[in-house]
Amino acid sequence: MVALVAVTTLAVSGYFWTALRLVKENTNTTQILQVLEDIPNSPPAEDGALDILLVGSDSRTDAQGRPLPADVLRKLRTEGTDTVNTDTIIVMRVPRNGGKASAISIPRDTYVPIAGYREDKINSAYGAVKHLTAERLQAEGVSDQQERERQSDEAGRKALVQSVQDLTGMRVDHYAEINLYGFYLLTEVIGGVQVCLKAGTSDPNSGANFRAGPQTISGGDALSFVRQRNMPGGDLGRIARQQVFMSQAMKQLLSAGTFTDPGRMSGLLDAVSKSVVVDQKLDIATLATQAQGLATGNVEFATIPVTSIDGRNERGQSIVTVDREAVKAWVAQLIGETPKPAPSSTTPSTPSRFGPEKLLSLDGAPAVAAAARQDVPCVD
Repeated sequence: MVALVAVTTLAVSGYFWTALRLVKENTNTTQILQVLEDIPNSPPAEDGALDILLVGSDSRTDAQGRPLPADVLRKLRTEGTDTVNTDTIIVMRVPRNGGKASAISIPRDTYVPIAGYREDKINSAYGAVKHLTAERLQAEGVSDQQERERQSDEAGRKALVQSVQDLTGMRVDHYAEINLYGFYLLTEVIGGVQVCLKAGTSDPNSGANFRAGPQTISGGDALSFVRQRNMPGGDLGRIARQQVFMSQAMKQLLSAGTFTDPGRMSGLLDAVSKSVVVDQKLDIATLATQAQGLATGNVEFATIPVTSIDGRNERGQSIVTVDREAVKAWVAQLIGETPKPAPSSTTPSTPSRFGPEKLLSLDGAPAVAAAARQDVPCVD
């Protein structure tokens, strides 16, 4: 996300080529697109847009697979475990004709079939398949740990991408991933992010402890803000926070002088090198031209429709349930592949309790009247 916004902005500010070279040199790459070529029943590749899967990972390693030191884990307010969950999953759709982009969020607890594993929460696809692959490689005699990490990471990413494609009916063209450490560092670099809460809240599990009203947060507080567990609306409430936070972070990134301040630019590149992974074919220069709307706030956030936020699977886990065919139909309508149904003259439409909710456009224009007059929309 940072790379996309940075280069889009710099393309019109005169720093483009220098920044492009620096971002490319400092960004880690994955061969995920090559292993995706053999996914069965993939949606068509040419659908009039670039569809980029944006993933937030809670990996306790940096982008090179090196374990994070204990003092860093304490800053992240997270326990040191070997599990990898992708708690933020967003498909960013950028039309090739320069039209309005969409960012479609998928709740982390959405219950789906995972290729090579079982039916489970979508946020476990990466970590579960990565773990199984690493065990298999070790049993096969692959002794090099870095090689096991590389191959198991690719397998985990492939499983996640396949789950997203099967659920949404969208073809993933590109992949971008950021880990907890990078998120922490990036919020520090830009001097924090402005947020607003409707009421004071706390959560010992995530370390969240916030007062009501507008405030600026960064580092560990920013992580707690987007990871708080005891949210009204559960997973959907957390997504609302993530979407508002992302929009404000991007605005702050563009206005913080990050790209003209040598110190901040150095911090940004350090954060990218430690935390960001993108696919090898992601052409940032071309994307900057096609995604010009990112810098002008021409992005609309939405969340897939769900049928329940408090379901339980056979193992007793709390899950989010969906009607997979209904999700595909909703996505097709959102991105314009199918026309919106004409309103009935006899039966008024009634919004579903858990239906899709367009929360916010990137220029800060909220979708609810209560926040319509605020620069920073207040959330639960």
